[in-house]
Formats: sequence, C-alpha cells, structure tokens
Amino acid sequence: MDYVSALLPPAVMAVFFIGLIRVIVKTQGGANKAKEDAVVDAALAQAEGARQPSPHPKA
Repeated sequence: MDYVSALLPPAVMAVFFIGLIRVIVKTQGGANKAKEDAVVDAALAQAEGARQPSPHPKA
C-alpha cells in the first residue's frame, strides 16, 4: 500500500493542474475577449499619455 500513498499526491496534483489548464483555455476569447481587450487598450493609452511630455513647454 506504500505505492498508493506515494502516487496519490502527484495524481491529485495532475488532476487539479489539468482542470486549471482547461479553465484557462475555456476563458480565452469568447464574449469577454472584446471587453478585456478594450480595458487593456485603455490602460495602455492612459500609460502612454502619462509618458508624453506636454505639447507646450513652459519657456
């Protein structure tokens, strides 16, 4: 019975890992993809705008 107790933790971890991968793959794309892309684009545009120097430097 030692071999069962030795194989059980890796088997359980493998099942949870496969489940995690399936959830990640299923949530990619779909209806939420456009919303997620819009959020990322807005955040990037805001970060880019913060990096740009002002167009009218003080003289």
